[in-house]
Amino acid sequence: MKGNVAKLKSVFTAGVIVAALGYFVDIYDLLLFSIVRKASLESIGYSGAELEKYGLMLINIQMVGMLIGGVLWGMLADKKGRLSVLFGSIILYSLANILNGFVYDIPSYAILRFIAGIGLAGELGAGITLVSESLPKEKRGYGTMIVATIGVSGAVFAGIISRYLDWRSCYFIGGGLGLALLVLRISVYESGMFKKVMEQKVKRGNFLQLFSNRKIFMKYLNCILIGFPTWFTIGILVTFSPEFSTFLNIRGTIKGGDAIMYTYAGITVGDFLCGLLSQLLKSRRKAIFIFLILTAIGFVMYFTADGTSATYFYATMVVMGIGTGFWAVIVTNAAEQFGTNIRGTVATTVPNFIRGSLPLMSIAYALLQLQFTKLLSAEILAGIIIAISLWSLYQSDETYGKDLDFVETQVA
Repeated sequence: MKGNVAKLKSVFTAGVIVAALGYFVDIYDLLLFSIVRKASLESIGYSGAELEKYGLMLINIQMVGMLIGGVLWGMLADKKGRLSVLFGSIILYSLANILNGFVYDIPSYAILRFIAGIGLAGELGAGITLVSESLPKEKRGYGTMIVATIGVSGAVFAGIISRYLDWRSCYFIGGGLGLALLVLRISVYESGMFKKVMEQKVKRGNFLQLFSNRKIFMKYLNCILIGFPTWFTIGILVTFSPEFSTFLNIRGTIKGGDAIMYTYAGITVGDFLCGLLSQLLKSRRKAIFIFLILTAIGFVMYFTADGTSATYFYATMVVMGIGTGFWAVIVTNAAEQFGTNIRGTVATTVPNFIRGSLPLMSIAYALLQLQFTKLLSAEILAGIIIAISLWSLYQSDETYGKDLDFVETQVA
């Protein structure tokens, strides 16, 4: 136990701390729309069914932006460096969020959520890549665990802030925090592995290389599919928990901001425990499997909460949050599977393709509702997503302790 505590202390480097704070601001801004969705849309003149209609449209637009941004920032991370992405992405999403505080109509709201989505796409992947390449292989899991645990608490902070300030002020604070973080970034150095690759005659940041043959594509696809339950939980079950609570006859009022806050309180705990467990078990796959099962248990609790209290319903979100707290381990697992010359592309695109899958899930959810009730449609989709994730995990390789000092010269 003392050995593990000593290892934890030794990974608090400048790079880890700055990556963690960067992810904190990233998550704050990423989840802020879900938290202030209802209040912001009502403020600019929408109500009733329009709140869900335009809310789903705006969050999907943000996710499409992240999907595009993931590819752009990922390629830049491998071509120009991890730090260039950390600086560029935070400037873009910080300015977009400050401007978001001034919107008065849906078109401008949509444009700024799209731009913010592009900016938000670069933070996590570049941070995890930099930390993974900078720490010894036996400490990587601890480093990314710290980044994730501190980072996801940004959603809890956003939930608390939204209780005391109006939605426009919340956007201003998010943008201001991001710009302030740029000062800390000056103390961080580029990855030594990346500097070494820059001196070699090898292609860097070739996104199409991931589609060069079936083997490499399936490895990449499995990294993405494993994470599907995370954004199904956040983007549908939690974001629209006020609407689901009506169908489930929950006693009491469910607020979107509180739902996000409680879920991310669970995710904060889950990210710490999953990262620690992956180190103790010396296996990324075993840790992810345990947390996928916990996520499934959370789904069952959520869908069988009919007639229960608001307190119990929030508790189901805490359980789902803990279960989906394998986010950092997913990204770490993806980064560890590929060479230095394409690692930034993979680590940045994987989380954003997972987030970008939300529009597809939303479409599937809408199509299911043509045949089934709103609640049953969500239950069917939840079962399908868990099954896909478990199968993809079964197909994936174990990466714990893998030496990352290699390049992908010819994918085979």
